Amino acid sequence: MEPTGLILGALGLALGGVLKGATGAGAPIVAIPLLAMFYDVPLAVALFTLPNLMSNLWQGWRFRAHQLGPMLTWSFALAGAAGAGVGSAILVSLSSDLLMLGVAGAVFLYISFRLARPDWTLDLGLAARLAAPAGFVGGILQGAVGISAPVSISFLNATRMDRLAFIATISVFFAAMSLVQIPLLAAWGVLTPPRVLLSALAILPLIAGMPLGAFLAKRMSKIFFDRLILVLLALIAARLVLSVVT
Repeated sequence: MEPTGLILGALGLALGGVLKGATGAGAPIVAIPLLAMFYDVPLAVALFTLPNLMSNLWQGWRFRAHQLGPMLTWSFALAGAAGAGVGSAILVSLSSDLLMLGVAGAVFLYISFRLARPDWTLDLGLAARLAAPAGFVGGILQGAVGISAPVSISFLNATRMDRLAFIATISVFFAAMSLVQIPLLAAWGVLTPPRVLLSALAILPLIAGMPLGAFLAKRMSKIFFDRLILVLLALIAARLVLSVVT
């Protein structure tokens, strides 16, 4: 790996940590496109597996008392884990260019939904019934391109649950998917021993960025922070598309 790519990859992970510290989720939507830009999607997904698992196990345990109910939390998480298995099979089957376009498409879908339906709401009772299909589709996206946000974050945001309940729920979802992804990617030769080491090292910049995100969340307007992230994501996704077509 080139030093420039390593430095920018670490920066992407740190920025993902800032977003996760501020909102409780969203690290992959910054880190995965940046890593994919310099390497490829399978490597980006592989490198993010251990940071995703460890950060969400910690958050899930820390905020476990804030889960709204087992039906919503666990049906969402277990369906997500099943979807991640399907998505991982897609990851090892498609070409790098198609996967990069998939990452860019997932990012643009997330941005479009956030801009078009910022006030969309979903009753908690209905959300509990829709948790399994939403989790499964989100899991497929997570397994295939490393980004489930267009479905997972949009779905949970629509319930208008408070920040701590959101963190408790999304953390279990991400941890469950990681527990499926890791052995599958290892068995299919995507998560090799050298990549396991790099993935373990990738935990450090992600964790380092989380306190800064928590600090900024207390001092920065949520609207401004959200718009800043959306602009950053749009630039990254556009760069991914250009790297495929040029």
